[in-house]
Amino acid sequence: MISPAYCRKMAQYNRWQNDGLRTLVAGLSESDLHLDRKAFFGSISATMNHLLWGDIIWLHRMGAGDPPSVPVAEHTRITADKVAWDELRDATDTRITQWARSLTDDDLARDLTWRSALNQSDMVNPMADCAVHFFNHQTHHRGQIHAMMTAAGQAPDATDLLFMP
Repeated sequence: MISPAYCRKMAQYNRWQNDGLRTLVAGLSESDLHLDRKAFFGSISATMNHLLWGDIIWLHRMGAGDPPSVPVAEHTRITADKVAWDELRDATDTRITQWARSLTDDDLARDLTWRSALNQSDMVNPMADCAVHFFNHQTHHRGQIHAMMTAAGQAPDATDLLFMP
């Protein structure tokens, strides 16, 4: 289905997209970031924090570090402000890159088992499917953030993978 090379490419894409987002975030006020924009998680900040929390929990599940510092009920508030978000986003993107570089075909062929905090059940899925979900989740929520940023008067960079430097 997928390969370690795919995961490395998607980690590179994730970093590229988040670096562009980090530049946009720096130019917005905290009130702009927290404004309810009627998106699924409400604000740009809440959506960015949801995505960041999700990345950290998936890295933890896949054996690449500690779990998030806050429980699932607080996932949209994992960081208090844009400076804290920027720092944790950068560190998490580094973890994602390191995880992807370490993957083998055998890793992707095994099952991943974890306890879901959302539905309070044990889960077992192929690691390859979990990795695809991991990267798809990032792209999905960055799309929401892109739309909110555009509505906030920002001009996000291209998001097409084929334009990645």
